[in-house]
Amino acid sequence: MTDTNKAGKRLLCYYGDDFTGSTDVLEALTTGGARTVLFLEPPSERQLARFPDAQCFGVAGVGRSMSPERMNRELRPLLERLKSYGTAIVHYKICSTFDSSPRAGSIGAVLELGRELYPDQKYVPIVAGAPRLRRYTVFGHHFAAGGDGKTYRLDRHPTMSRHPITPMPEADLRLHLRGQTELPVALVDLDDLADSEAAADRLRQRLTDSEAAAVLFDVLDEERLETAGRLIWEEAERAEESLFAIGSSGLSDGLAAHWAKQDLLPSADATLQAPGETDRLLVLSGSCSPVTQTQIEWALAQGYAGIQVPTLEWLEPERAEAASAEIFREALRQLEEGRSVILYSASGPDDPAIAELRARMGALGLETADSGRMIGTRLGRLARELVRAAGLRRILIAGGDTSGYVMRELGVEALSFLSAIVPGGPLCRCYAPDARTDGLELSLKGGQVGGPDYFERVRRGGGPTS
Repeated sequence: MTDTNKAGKRLLCYYGDDFTGSTDVLEALTTGGARTVLFLEPPSERQLARFPDAQCFGVAGVGRSMSPERMNRELRPLLERLKSYGTAIVHYKICSTFDSSPRAGSIGAVLELGRELYPDQKYVPIVAGAPRLRRYTVFGHHFAAGGDGKTYRLDRHPTMSRHPITPMPEADLRLHLRGQTELPVALVDLDDLADSEAAADRLRQRLTDSEAAAVLFDVLDEERLETAGRLIWEEAERAEESLFAIGSSGLSDGLAAHWAKQDLLPSADATLQAPGETDRLLVLSGSCSPVTQTQIEWALAQGYAGIQVPTLEWLEPERAEAASAEIFREALRQLEEGRSVILYSASGPDDPAIAELRARMGALGLETADSGRMIGTRLGRLARELVRAAGLRRILIAGGDTSGYVMRELGVEALSFLSAIVPGGPLCRCYAPDARTDGLELSLKGGQVGGPDYFERVRRGGGPTS
């Protein structure tokens, strides 16, 4: 084992399967005390050298929207590149609601890739729970908070049970994975996570004797999460090469908590300060969750200008550019009048535009999952031109399946954590070759993140709105 587990060295690199989740890990590690930077592509040594104090770094991606075939084609070389960095742990970041299906964002396909790339590793740790985000795994069954503040079993969750691309019909995560891979998955349950050395030794022996390809860890509270982090870190310290792990930002929370106890981290950066408010905010939403719907409705009631983008016209090459130009002119007019603007593809999960887009894509022979790329790319081009034309300094992107494409169109090279807004939805600073984008402040919001006033909280730079 190299000295990557020593203070000041690189402890972890990660790949985020969607951009909003990638910033969630950035927040978890930074606020936990680990200096972290997030790149949009695997960084070169020159790019890493720009952040010499970074103990952890990530690569934001769009794996959650990929088919297994595309994963094998695109993720394999990327994961090989992450392995080459020599960090103690390589973390494939998944959503804390375990978004996945056999055809889109298959976690089972990622597990199979991990087993191929790390053949000497006994098992792949899997952590889905994240108490900070009110996500819990109890005896293998997963629970998540809804927009109404209540906690639901995943197969009864008002959003995730009927997600348009990755619906979750099963709360037992091992059974859910069985539909994606034949590899066996063992469970470390709440009783196994009793915090004692004797329990840890017994657990380690049981897992050593197991034929499981992966091990799912229960997560109910911060104490058990830190115990899981300790057990996973001990496996990394024994490994001859990087340890491959799959998990939500809860995995980062657990590791950071253990690293802090081991004095592997400096204290949380006291220089991080709330950036204050901006006069105008541009919101780009490809989300169709009811949480985002409530946020759009709240912001419109407060005077934000809302413009629904013409997704059907964007599918027609001969009409797409003219439709985008019209949206640009209207959005710029509103921004120049001093209003914050929301560009959104759907007002919520029941918006007829969703079914109309699916039907049209089916008629054109396109996969439903391709909608994220189409919407995100078009929104990204609009964002790039509006930032430049209106001189914006802060934007918000809602929707994990589209945000990655928006970021690429913006030309962003890397992100660092700037300020906490709500758990899982931080404000970040952009690094970009173009001076008009470099320094841009950005929030990436998943569909389940934030209360009704979240957009205004981002505009104000944090804190309550009343």
